Amino acid sequence: MIEEAVQLEGFLPISYRTAEEEQYVRFLWEAFHDNCASGKNQFAFLAYHMLTMCFVYFNIWQIKQIRPDQFATALIGFNKDMERDLLAATSPFTFHVVNESNVMRFLKLIQCDNGKIGTYTKLVKDRNDTAHSNGNIFFSTEAELAAKIRETLRVVAEIQSHSEAIIVDGYKGFLLDSADPDERQHIDARDQVREVLIHEGYMSLSDLDFCAKFDIAEFEGHPYYAEIEALHAEVKGWVDTEEALAA
Repeated sequence: MIEEAVQLEGFLPISYRTAEEEQYVRFLWEAFHDNCASGKNQFAFLAYHMLTMCFVYFNIWQIKQIRPDQFATALIGFNKDMERDLLAATSPFTFHVVNESNVMRFLKLIQCDNGKIGTYTKLVKDRNDTAHSNGNIFFSTEAELAAKIRETLRVVAEIQSHSEAIIVDGYKGFLLDSADPDERQHIDARDQVREVLIHEGYMSLSDLDFCAKFDIAEFEGHPYYAEIEALHAEVKGWVDTEEALAA
């Protein structure tokens, strides 16, 4: 079960902007593993659900960064204070202020329909059921927890598949903005990919896989096409290395 559960790592950022963010995610993984080891499956699920919501927050953050106008439009219906706070947000974890069921509706921006969003919010209901003192012990067996983890991973993979277009849009922007080595943040292509694309963009290995599969041939006429090729080669190399380490 543990081997299956850690597949979620591939959907979470490779690098975090702050040590506190990284520490928080590591804490949740430790809580998951410790509770699994002691047979506290209900609490293991709570930790796993929180990790899953981190994935959702990072996904919405990427929408905010890559398609800010669409994100702003999606705030219609929020009160003015929350709209202001979400527009000014500097961290994906800001989205915790939104009810978890409601935050799922941001996924309509990546073409997740109401039916799918209803399925996603069921995970929130399941979490709420297990988090209250209602006298019930949920997931009393490892098999029950494993089934819930498989369901969660299916939802995560489905949401991620809907993210491909927006991730590729962001990647194309990164390549164009980074093409001129004299104008970008880092002269070395490897540093530019690591610090700007991956670190600042909260990119996961799954996100990078979308980028690596993008056909850069549409930029062949660009005056800095050789640099675009170098950047793209770094991304593909990163994916190959990470996948080899995970194998």
